[in-house]
Amino acid sequence: MASGQRGVVDIEDLRVCGLSKQTIAQRVRSGRLFPLYRGVYATGHANLPFDAWCFAAVRACGPESALSHYAATVLWGMLEPTGRYPDVVAPSVKRRDGINTFRAASFERTIRKGIPVTTPAQTVVHLSSVAPFATLRRAVNEGLNRKILAIGDLIAGGHRGAKKLRAVLATAAPTRSENENLALQLLHEAGIATPLVNPSVDGTTLIPDFLWPDGNLILEADSERHHGGMLARADDRAKQAVLEGLGYRVIRTSWAEMTSRPDRMIRRVRAA
Repeated sequence: MASGQRGVVDIEDLRVCGLSKQTIAQRVRSGRLFPLYRGVYATGHANLPFDAWCFAAVRACGPESALSHYAATVLWGMLEPTGRYPDVVAPSVKRRDGINTFRAASFERTIRKGIPVTTPAQTVVHLSSVAPFATLRRAVNEGLNRKILAIGDLIAGGHRGAKKLRAVLATAAPTRSENENLALQLLHEAGIATPLVNPSVDGTTLIPDFLWPDGNLILEADSERHHGGMLARADDRAKQAVLEGLGYRVIRTSWAEMTSRPDRMIRRVRAA
């Protein structure tokens, strides 16, 4: 049983194997079981790798718990190990020596390497409430690079680290496709009719980002990477002047607005 659980067993596992309370105590005294947390043991030796300590910490906190915060970020490969105690979140959890416990009524969790853990997006949301800006930014960048995070999943309000997380997202430098993907996701979630994407405009060589032909409405989603320089901004103004001369109304948004105040962009598009 232990070999399938990184050398870790809890008291229920041992009882299933037929060990009584007295037998467990005897094996602890003889050095065959090593207490890790209350009711959780290592078999053979206690020189465990990081993953095994994480597994043991979650086991110690009950069946509804999950690895979270810094420890989950390390398990997902978004940060290097920090030397902290494992972090565990649960709907109802008691304090445990050697574990940083957090309480949350609901959270998204999955299984990674056999360990119950919060999803990458949920992990970053939790991390935003305890980590400094630079650490959070490093984790977000690595998660995006590994393609286990999507920007749209991180734009959420109401949690303790929301303001800090929005500030991190606003410093990203997206490609044109990332910018447009985020804009489309926000429009879809707001229930706004799906526009044409990168359509041609009759009589011109211009290609706007989004077009609602029934309303002669265009939305341009500017990114710092493609629209940040003086020449690019001049091109944007010239393009907008041509489109407006043809009777189109042009709304511009930016990566910073979509990640920090998406409601503002949606409000302008809906009004138009």
